[in-house]
Amino acid sequence: MIALEQRRFLLNLARSAITSQLYGNGQLPECPDDALFRREVGAFVTLHRQGALRGCIGYVRGVKPLYETIIDMARAAAFDDYRFGAVQGDEVDELEIEISVLSEMLPVTDVSEIVVGRDGLLITNGMRSGLLLPQVAVEWNWDVITFLQETCRKAGLHRDCWNSHNCRILRFSAEIFSEERKKSV
Repeated sequence: MIALEQRRFLLNLARSAITSQLYGNGQLPECPDDALFRREVGAFVTLHRQGALRGCIGYVRGVKPLYETIIDMARAAAFDDYRFGAVQGDEVDELEIEISVLSEMLPVTDVSEIVVGRDGLLITNGMRSGLLLPQVAVEWNWDVITFLQETCRKAGLHRDCWNSHNCRILRFSAEIFSEERKKSV
């Protein structure tokens, strides 16, 4: 469980990473001596603007310490998500930052193991893969089958490929927290 103070630090770090790249000042908070921030775990940074998705990029698995991952993924979500143009200065104050810290990936042997709201999905088939975070199925009010189909679609695969023996389905949970601009974190 990520403590409130740790959440606040990571959200501030993500916002600082975006603004420092945008304005070129390079000022980032120093990493506290905290074991959580040194752990190599998968994490995503999602940006919303006026309630709409504005960027979302992450590492599926831990490849860097969480501190570095949040810096890199906040900047990537703001400036490198191919679905959107780079964040501009007049947008920064309107951005709401959400962080998802991922658990270990677990193989799914039966789709009855998948719980909407608890699990995110990663589906792979050959060189193609698609990942949807746990909150996506809840936001769209999907059932398990629709969640599987949409994850296949995200991978650029046929919607029902999840039922094929060639597909590998992994599930994971995530600790999700965000800036609540009008409320406390």
